[in-house]
Amino acid sequence: MQLFRGLSHCRADDRGVAVAIGNFDGVHRGHQALVAAACAQAAVSGARVGVLTFEPHPREFLDPAGAPARLMRLSEKVAALEALGVEQLVVMRFDARLQGQSPDQFVREVLAEGLGARHVVVGEGFRYGCRRAGTVESLCNAGAALGFGVVALPSVQVDEGRVSSTRVRAALAAGDLQAARRLLGRDYSITGRVVPGKRLGRELGYPTANFRLHPSAIALRGIYAVRVQGIAGRPAAAAVASLGTRPTVGGIEPLLEVHLFDFQGDLYGQRLSVEFVERLRDEEHFPSLEALVIQMHADATRAREILAARAA
Repeated sequence: MQLFRGLSHCRADDRGVAVAIGNFDGVHRGHQALVAAACAQAAVSGARVGVLTFEPHPREFLDPAGAPARLMRLSEKVAALEALGVEQLVVMRFDARLQGQSPDQFVREVLAEGLGARHVVVGEGFRYGCRRAGTVESLCNAGAALGFGVVALPSVQVDEGRVSSTRVRAALAAGDLQAARRLLGRDYSITGRVVPGKRLGRELGYPTANFRLHPSAIALRGIYAVRVQGIAGRPAAAAVASLGTRPTVGGIEPLLEVHLFDFQGDLYGQRLSVEFVERLRDEEHFPSLEALVIQMHADATRAREILAARAA
């Protein structure tokens, strides 16, 4: 997949795509439907399959303090879109200039001239341009004048509601991983590189693979039964994970700690994906390390049971 940061690096032969437009945070089932529609349009016309997305998320630019937690970092989004068959991903910087573009400017400069779009795929509620003044209707009219087709998809419905990143975040925050799974079409996961820790888990009998996370990228907290993908030469590994600040040991920064069952080896520097299968409990402050270890034993036992039942 080709990845372009903005349009300036797109050459003439990179233009001419069937492009889906959106933020694609989480690449949930609604986003997957947009990409599938772009793939279908591309197959008919011989165009390449493209996605246009924005970085940072517009809400992060407009309201940094009030923006919701991300479901995915950009690197995870890139991998998920490539797995869906996207051949060209354009990540446009969302800034004051882009925010101030009129709907007509956006269509002409970005879609027609920048991408050379043959087909544009959006959701039925798509808005664009300054003050979100552009609508699906105006996009269709512009496409007819500029030579590209427009497909506006109805929203994907799950559990009698529209699939959205907001609903996924709400499900994760509530610990309802089953609802999140139905909305995403897969288990929620976090991908990152294993970093050195303070080795406290090893001293307590539970060595962990540690992942540092930016607070804006944390959509859930607590203790979970998980699976770990990406260990060289191994299938998915069963594990128990803690995502939080570790209050019992005076932690401050958020950390994802994963204890892999029946594993010995060095994982430092490896890029792994942690799939969240079931929530066990909230993070707690324990009065002593001994009390913490007792609870860790119980968590590990329960996680093993859950993951064994899921695999059966």
